[in-house]
Amino acid sequence: MSVEPGDPIPDWVMPCVSAQRMQTMAAILRDPNPLHWDRDAVNALPLGLGKRTINQGPLGLSYMINMLQAWAGPDCIRRIVMRFPDVVLDGDQVTARGVVDSVYTVDAEQRADCRVWLEHDERGILLEGNATITLQARQ
Repeated sequence: MSVEPGDPIPDWVMPCVSAQRMQTMAAILRDPNPLHWDRDAVNALPLGLGKRTINQGPLGLSYMINMLQAWAGPDCIRRIVMRFPDVVLDGDQVTARGVVDSVYTVDAEQRADCRVWLEHDERGILLEGNATITLQARQ
């Protein structure tokens, strides 16, 4: 299958961001920040988020990686750079999306530079960035 600039990357949906997964990830990362596991701590902040824990950046990034790997294969990612303009909250449904910006060859490997983002229906773009992938991983 050929890939051209402007082609969309198939969406990848996380139907419900899990507070339990955030708590587990906080333990794995040894992340002491209560914003990832204590709803009362989040509610006490003047952010207007209510009693919803805030997803760790690596978990949000993993949704983008899942999208790219589902599309182009498990070994596809050569580079990824991400910005985190907004937070992902427990209970959110988010969609990873992307589009191919360019396709080129490096050392006999076909690659694509892509714009990628994580989107919430009501709050808009939560993460955004760029990824370089190899298209050879696609099978």
